[in-house]
Amino acid sequence: MTETQQSTGAPADAAGARGAVRGKRLIPVLFAVAALAYLLDLGSKLLVVAKLEHHDAVQVIGTLLQLRVIRNRGAAFGYGEAMTIIFSFIAAVVIVVIVRLARKLYSVRWALALGLLLGGALGNLTDRLFRAPGGFQGGVVDFIAPAHFAVLNLADVSICCGGFLVVLLAFRGLDPDGTVHRSGGGRRPSPARSQR
Repeated sequence: MTETQQSTGAPADAAGARGAVRGKRLIPVLFAVAALAYLLDLGSKLLVVAKLEHHDAVQVIGTLLQLRVIRNRGAAFGYGEAMTIIFSFIAAVVIVVIVRLARKLYSVRWALALGLLLGGALGNLTDRLFRAPGGFQGGVVDFIAPAHFAVLNLADVSICCGGFLVVLLAFRGLDPDGTVHRSGGGRRPSPARSQR
């Protein structure tokens, strides 16, 4: 190997090593966000089931926002109650896809978005697995009741926020690996990954 090859190879190797370290650091970010979203959802559900279920709705902002516990075996607005197992399967697929994406995650914003999606999906899947009647058919605990809208929980809020971020990042051309699509086609490294 010539001196020129050695001098050009060393920075490339160093850049590759720094990129690998950056990638490894973002996996904990994703799982930390997911764990926080999951624990907030789980804790809120345990609290409202213990304190509010089988009681009158609690008015937070008059009739515009109430806390009212329901067990939802369907999707939003209670649709698809006969498809509970399908919703459970979709949540499981989403979880697997996110975990697989985590291996090539270099973008902090994507780590945040996917962490919110993962935590929310795990929160609702936990209900479907362990709440009556169980076996992927359990009723999800919903309790946030805005006027003229579906009754939600914190997992739903987490999924909506994560989904919105995913759409926004995709619209801006930022990929999970940190590359950014140019408007004229092709890719360029994200400033976060640039070594210059």
